[in-house]
Amino acid sequence: MAVQFEIAHSRTVKGAGIIAGGPFYCAEGKIARALANCMAPSKDAPPPTLADQQRAINEAAKAGKIDPPEHLRRHRAWLFSGGRDQTVNPQVVDALHAFYASLLPGTAIRREQLADAGHAMVSVDDRQANACATSEPPFINRCREFDAAGQLLEHLIGPLQPKARAADGELLAFAQAEFVPGRAIDASMADEAYAYIPKSCRAGGCRIHVAFHGCRQTTKDIGRRFVEGAGYNAWADSNRIAVLYPQIVPRSGPALGSWKVVMNPKGCWDWWGYTGSDYQTREAPQIKAVRRMIDRLQGKPGGNP
Repeated sequence: MAVQFEIAHSRTVKGAGIIAGGPFYCAEGKIARALANCMAPSKDAPPPTLADQQRAINEAAKAGKIDPPEHLRRHRAWLFSGGRDQTVNPQVVDALHAFYASLLPGTAIRREQLADAGHAMVSVDDRQANACATSEPPFINRCREFDAAGQLLEHLIGPLQPKARAADGELLAFAQAEFVPGRAIDASMADEAYAYIPKSCRAGGCRIHVAFHGCRQTTKDIGRRFVEGAGYNAWADSNRIAVLYPQIVPRSGPALGSWKVVMNPKGCWDWWGYTGSDYQTREAPQIKAVRRMIDRLQGKPGGNP
């Protein structure tokens, strides 16, 4: 979702950190492509080429569904994959890297590959993190002292102040449903989400980082493990960054309060089209909801649904 949101709102966003993620519109609205080309590519089902990615972005921009892609040229990108990832083959991240390399100077891109890491957010802040090579819930791993959140933020923002010894800001739960067009459950979004607000940010004026959880990392799946243990909050405290943690809820067909049949059993953000054909654009319900949350944090009128 980080790539989709960045490209949809490239005029506003400054860059993206991608953990084992693939190219924009990789699945082309098809679950079969999502499972093959975008997760387990092969000779017969390769990841999107650079030309494929450019075509998808240019077509969406021409239709007025995403911001003009020239804004991407001032972005920064941080990409991570694990050599022992059992969920998303690193070739998929390589394909995304090729896209950024076609737009950005080398200094604006950082590609991190840990040979012994599995499919996970690599953190030093979760005391019960899995072993480095694991590709299992909660998908938060410890790989020695590798701090993905810190490296990601420093590359996107610039030199950081030293990390706070402990996160002592305020973790706020809020009603996410009010930001979602229509009913939150129809978009597989939870009623509640979180924002981490450092004490220095209570009067406003802070940068905002959106931390999208991965599949099977929703609060319904793992509680607040990602929100509290992904590693962003202590860095946020010492660097005046508000962190937004929007939330998906797993769906398997019908659900209480929804007439819409949604197949999202692993609680993923929509990167293959379960919310509709415009899932990768500014008009997608999930992207629109997150943008409204950002606007509210910034005190903009657009934050009012």
